[in-house]
Amino acid sequence: MYAMVCTRPDISYAVSMVSRYMTNPGKAHWQAVKWILRYLRGTTNTCLEFGRCKDGVIGYVDSDFAGDLDRRRSLSGYVFSIGGCAVSWKASLQPIVALSTTEAEYIAMTEGVKEAMWLRGLFGELTSYWDPTIVYSDSQSAIHLSKDQMFHERTKHIDVKFHFVRDVIGKRTVTVKKIGTEDNPADMLTKSLTIAKFKHCLDLVAVSSI
Repeated sequence: MYAMVCTRPDISYAVSMVSRYMTNPGKAHWQAVKWILRYLRGTTNTCLEFGRCKDGVIGYVDSDFAGDLDRRRSLSGYVFSIGGCAVSWKASLQPIVALSTTEAEYIAMTEGVKEAMWLRGLFGELTSYWDPTIVYSDSQSAIHLSKDQMFHERTKHIDVKFHFVRDVIGKRTVTVKKIGTEDNPADMLTKSLTIAKFKHCLDLVAVSSI
């Protein structure tokens, strides 16, 4: 858990999965934990690579709709980079059951924007950088919902707290933009990927081997 929080976004999804069963783990869960430890032992040269870059705080968000087969909750994931390198990331189950892919992506976006506000304040204190923070999502419908101040039949049930993102976007503190799924590094935080796609996601946020 400590490695995942501090320096290893590449194990966030796996750790998120096994941590759900900490109170009553079974044999399969212990096997999964051993697999994670073997992976860490075999990738001890993996690190966060900071370089020279003018980019400020940039975020990426994603979700896996109804990915939890036990309770049918969706999984949220976000990763933020400064200067092109990952500085903050998280993979966690959403607090409620989303009724659609759009709702799951919208909830994930809200969680990401909350983190963006904190990082924005910290980065601004250090550099006086106050341009709108960009958060990328691969869901066009969730982006449209975040900019729409109206309540509609299909979305009126969404809890008010998740509409925080609308207020932030309306004040132009954060800008939400579309990104292709293949270029969204947050994808590795919400689902299992092929080796090639997994490595590509790591490269996008400067997680590399030395």
